[in-house]
Amino acid sequence: MQKLFKAAVVAVISSLALAGCSPVTDSKTVVLVTHDSFAISDELIHKFESESGYQLKVVKVGDAGAMTNKLILTKDQPIGDAVFGIDNTLIGLAKENNIVEGDVQPIDFGDVCMNYDKDWFAAKGIPVPSDISQLTDSNYKNLTVVENPASSSTGMAFLATTVAKFGENGYLTYWTRLKANGVKVAAGWEDAYFTDFSGSSGHGPYPIVLSYSSSPAYEVRDNGESQTASILNDCYRQTEYAGVLAGAKNSKGAAALVKFMLSQDFQKALPESMYVYPMTRGLDLPIDWEKFAPAATTLVGEQLDVQAGRKGWITAWSKLFE
Repeated sequence: MQKLFKAAVVAVISSLALAGCSPVTDSKTVVLVTHDSFAISDELIHKFESESGYQLKVVKVGDAGAMTNKLILTKDQPIGDAVFGIDNTLIGLAKENNIVEGDVQPIDFGDVCMNYDKDWFAAKGIPVPSDISQLTDSNYKNLTVVENPASSSTGMAFLATTVAKFGENGYLTYWTRLKANGVKVAAGWEDAYFTDFSGSSGHGPYPIVLSYSSSPAYEVRDNGESQTASILNDCYRQTEYAGVLAGAKNSKGAAALVKFMLSQDFQKALPESMYVYPMTRGLDLPIDWEKFAPAATTLVGEQLDVQAGRKGWITAWSKLFE
């Protein structure tokens, strides 16, 4: 198994050792295992708890890829009752390892696209990229940060994008050129976006980041314009799921939580809480979304068998970057 994937698993095992045993739960507590980007308001927590009679405990365990690996490693002694954030690049892996009980429910979706810092490019006088194939050009040397596909679902979505766009025989050539052009690989989306990217709160050194088409809606400045924009061609549509963990101590509470995530109150909050589109269609979106958070112009990878290709793609990618 490739070195980077081993590193991700070692990190997961280390976190388990630090965390100790599984969280203590009872019939009145439901434990949600999720990724670091999960967000829910106190108001919604109170609504769920008052309507269901359960107390909610949230356990965050890294990016979605690391979270799924951790759930696989702990499936004989589940660390929670419900899971949120397994996406369509990971759902096959989750089902293959029987970590979820019954059907999972699609909760939200987002288009994984490259974002760029408009202010940075304007100040430097460099033309903004309009296609991911341009990121290997010398104009964009040392400007791009992406996420590791072995630990990040966003990174895995982009790896699948490159397979779909450049083919099984061409995606490694693209990555070889991208590596030679100084791409940085971060462990997860939060590190890449909030630390390394120049166009968000971290003011990092990289003006191009792998994120979502909706991200620019949350970089609107006092002048009413977003500091960032997305490359909307050849993006990957990521769907996130929720489900009951197999062997959950409180499967009834978990089922109630999943049902709550499908409610209009929870769905309406998704754009502002997690920057994603609600799975329930027809809901009003934030005003800024029409201008700054358009869905992708073109999507790729919908026909890929990610579960069949995952191991080979990650192994080849990791050998290149080890």
